[in-house]
Amino acid sequence: MKTIVSGIQPSGKMTLGNYLGAIKQFVEMQNSLDESTTYLFFIADLHAITVPQDPKTLKANIRSLAAIYLACGLDPKKVNLFIQSEVKEHAELGYLLQTITYIGELERMTQYKDKMQRQVSGVSSALLTYPVLMAADILLYNADEVPVGDDQKQHLEITRDIAERFNNRFGKTFKVPEPIIPNVGSRIMSLQEPTKKMSKSDLIEKSSIFLLDDAKVIRKKIASAVTDSDGFIKYDFEKKPGVSNLLSILSILTNQTIEELVKAYENEGYGKLKQDVAKAIITELEPIQKRYYELLNSQKLDDILTEGKNKASYLAQKNIKTVLTKMGLLRR
Repeated sequence: MKTIVSGIQPSGKMTLGNYLGAIKQFVEMQNSLDESTTYLFFIADLHAITVPQDPKTLKANIRSLAAIYLACGLDPKKVNLFIQSEVKEHAELGYLLQTITYIGELERMTQYKDKMQRQVSGVSSALLTYPVLMAADILLYNADEVPVGDDQKQHLEITRDIAERFNNRFGKTFKVPEPIIPNVGSRIMSLQEPTKKMSKSDLIEKSSIFLLDDAKVIRKKIASAVTDSDGFIKYDFEKKPGVSNLLSILSILTNQTIEELVKAYENEGYGKLKQDVAKAIITELEPIQKRYYELLNSQKLDDILTEGKNKASYLAQKNIKTVLTKMGLLRR
């Protein structure tokens, strides 16, 4: 038996870059697992509130994100999908683990230092303790493996340190999780500044294709995508980042190699390339959008999330009882 745990914050709208670089990989991973593997996937809403959130927007984002992932192919028969805050043991274990985590460790975390620099005022203490809650998310289910990207490697390292420290102090309790390093995800760049990654937080709306953009909006955004004045189609991210980005998107969506595409467009201009990129994106997203809107306000989505919560709670309650007993906190 093996357990894998991963989660995602319900912040902002999912982009084409998120889909091609991450969501498709989660779906591919679930499809490669055998029946002996438990895969827990949660909406990390407790992590989202480390920075100020509008409650109504957050509530809508949580539900929307669950619907997006299911629409993109996450299978509730293979993956246990739930909302983090609905399993109270995440927060409980987070506090318990804070008691054996040192402030110096947390202050050295790169993401904390980066966020501190961006915050103008009212910095939440949760920004500092965020990695401990993340450790609780993982250790609560005795995860064997955790998918991690480059920006999360440091968080898994401190999770492993906390698990080992707890085991040394209170006896063998937690598995020390190993990282799953995914294949290098497709790096989709901004349509307006193709030297930087497409981002859901980009202030320039037309820089990103969002998964729920309609066909008209997609065509307009791709038509206005930055290219160059050369007028010929070649893959060269250093000299022609805009054209190269469009070729990358088309290559992924059509399963054609970059070389095949460059040859196919050798006598074509940017207009034809942009038309075909827009068509490929629309073809990919239309069934996802249809499924999303079917799920969003459905009883089926609630049933999936309730079942996920119940399964996760069952595992969490057993494990938190062990932790409390080891720490001498249970009366019986």
